[in-house]
Amino acid sequence: MTESPAHPALWPAPLATGAVDATVSVPGSKSVTNRALVLAALAAEPGWLRRPLRSRDTLLMAEALRAMGVGIEEGVGPDGSGEAWRVIPAGLHGPATVDVGNAGTVMRFLPPVAALAGGPIRFDGDPRSYERPLGGVIDALRALGARIDDDGRGALPMTVHGGGALDGGSVRIDASSSSQFVSALLLSAPRFNQGVEVRHVGGALPSMPHIRMTVDMLRMAGARVDTPESGGERDMWRVSPSALLGRDLTVEPDLSNAQPFLAAALVTGGRVTIPDWPERTTQPGDALREIFTAMGGSCELTEEGLTFTGTGSVHGIDIDLGEVGELTPGIAAVAALADSESVLRGVAHLRLHETDRLAALVKEINGLGGDVTETADGLRIRPRALHGGVFHTYDDHRLATAAAVLGLAVDGVQVENVATTAKTLPDFPEMWTGMLGSVTGAATVSRA
Repeated sequence: MTESPAHPALWPAPLATGAVDATVSVPGSKSVTNRALVLAALAAEPGWLRRPLRSRDTLLMAEALRAMGVGIEEGVGPDGSGEAWRVIPAGLHGPATVDVGNAGTVMRFLPPVAALAGGPIRFDGDPRSYERPLGGVIDALRALGARIDDDGRGALPMTVHGGGALDGGSVRIDASSSSQFVSALLLSAPRFNQGVEVRHVGGALPSMPHIRMTVDMLRMAGARVDTPESGGERDMWRVSPSALLGRDLTVEPDLSNAQPFLAAALVTGGRVTIPDWPERTTQPGDALREIFTAMGGSCELTEEGLTFTGTGSVHGIDIDLGEVGELTPGIAAVAALADSESVLRGVAHLRLHETDRLAALVKEINGLGGDVTETADGLRIRPRALHGGVFHTYDDHRLATAAAVLGLAVDGVQVENVATTAKTLPDFPEMWTGMLGSVTGAATVSRA
């Protein structure tokens, strides 16, 4: 777990004085935006990306692709229907330097792209990025013919010496620490001379919805993908070489970023509507409908979006979150306010995320008087009366939003570095206080 600074920029988490009643427009999905940027950059023709998320992670992705020669123009769509990015593919080239920040999608999705560039591409980032697993991508790319200098670390910083093309072929990979290892290879595979056949050979594969998202988006861009779901061998994916289409894609709202607002309805016994919630999606955040309903609320999906209503009671839950691990911090915060014990399982891989999320949740919730213990693959949470105090975020956006949820019911919670939410959810503090303005009347909250 990366240490957090002493007490910079403490944000007093607002205390809810009644039930919220709000409509909250959530910005676009980071996962969809960054996958779409990669696919558009590798396409054979220009494409449009409508309602993209503008956050630290997505801007890092856009700047990295620009550094390698891709044109990305920001403006409005061709019909004037709101913000859009025009992505203009070009010959990928180096030398270039990529700042990954602490974005897993950037540090893992772009090395295969860099292998297709002509010239060296250096990858560097925040100190925490040096500690995050990347060896699976590095080893796989070498097996497929790429030349990478990482001084034997299997981690950042490193340089990919692009040769203008990559043979591709079959590769075995242990993606048990991150499903992004698989997605990274699949996204660029249509441009490999032989495509790719990826076999996962490790332990349980986490976050399968994200791999399904990658496969769906590849197919929409014109790629042929054979998957375990379509009759192939278990944990094996084949992508054939092909040209990718330049698409006109509208980005869905980020359902995982809707989590704290839905949690507010659950915790306060109120009601929150998220407009444009898709009827069908591969986003892991869609699981919130079932999870938060089991914890004491109810939901209704209509053409307008998802409306979630709390009942005034919050129940504990025993659940395997292996496929939706990113939801764990928010669920842990709600569980700490529940009326019975919760066990969150299947998320050992969270120790390797932006920070060690399991250790951080234990330390910070217990620092407010909680009773949370780590298990081999998750957390056991026994609700106790909580008190105010400083909640450190370790530069992790989901810890910051989890702290805000706790602050709804616990007076005096101060969130250290709430600005880290800009990684995926710009303007979160303003959206949060805007939602809470609804305690005295219905409110509409959207990102400016």
